[in-house]
Amino acid sequence: MKHVSILVPERAVLAAIDDPRHVFSQVNKLSESTEKPAVFDIKFVGLKKEVRLHDSAFSVHTDLLLDEVKKTDLIFVPAFYGDTHEFLETNKPFIGWISGQYEKGAEVVSLCVGAFMLAKTGLLKGKKCSTHWRAADEFREMFPEVDLQTDKIITEEDGIYTSGGATSYFNLLIYLVEKFTARETAIKTAKIFAIDIKRDNQSQFIIFNGQREHSDEDIKKAQKFIENNFRERIRVDELSSKCALSRRSLERRFKKATNNTVSEYIRRVKIEAAKKSFETSRKNITEVMFDIGYSDTKAFRGIFKKITGMTPFDYRNKYNKEI
Repeated sequence: MKHVSILVPERAVLAAIDDPRHVFSQVNKLSESTEKPAVFDIKFVGLKKEVRLHDSAFSVHTDLLLDEVKKTDLIFVPAFYGDTHEFLETNKPFIGWISGQYEKGAEVVSLCVGAFMLAKTGLLKGKKCSTHWRAADEFREMFPEVDLQTDKIITEEDGIYTSGGATSYFNLLIYLVEKFTARETAIKTAKIFAIDIKRDNQSQFIIFNGQREHSDEDIKKAQKFIENNFRERIRVDELSSKCALSRRSLERRFKKATNNTVSEYIRRVKIEAAKKSFETSRKNITEVMFDIGYSDTKAFRGIFKKITGMTPFDYRNKYNKEI
């Protein structure tokens, strides 16, 4: 039997605590229905016996205190709400405990923004990781040594698993069910919870608002110009001239401030405009393509799919209710 420790920190998201319990409990029921033993021994683990969450609207009663768990096989680090630094400071004892259990052989799973606590342990250094796309800028700033991949719903490396944003962690839960039991069990569980077992990318959900949490005013000026003129063909030389910077300096400072090259930023602004048009207008794909400054259908399709994970046709059909 695999011992599972679901952490219950202060300010954890209740669903990210109960959903792993619910899914793994269902796996136990499926196993017992075939006269086989339960697969998982599931425990809520915290710093105190009762943890009040969501402004005390809910209480979670833990099964074990942190120092009572001498060894475990699988640790779940849930998502949280509120200020990141305050959350990490309030729940500091978990960080060293997670590292210690990993050294003893435990595997570790972070759900959504739970990746911040996992990264704080140092275990993600040099490794791939996913989290909620809205938290990407803050995560990169806090943990530049981690290979953040916001398009991914699941990452796995050396017994460490992370998931993308919000309920995309259900896909990771199903992935773990298959890993620790069998494909047949994973399929049954996915059907019970109505989870799309094949979904492995969250690119279509990302809303690109530009990265402005920096203090480089010249780069903010460049960003504003791009966002106001995305319908035109914007050349990097033209942009550097408007900002009174050399091309080399612009490229270097732009990448540092936004985590995108100038060309990447231009493409993402254009594709975000195309997405909004597909969602809200009755324009066809060619019209939208021309609206954002593209004339090559093949190039537009390729860039759109690279950024969103979907073709323009599929995206339009999925998100425009008038079609």
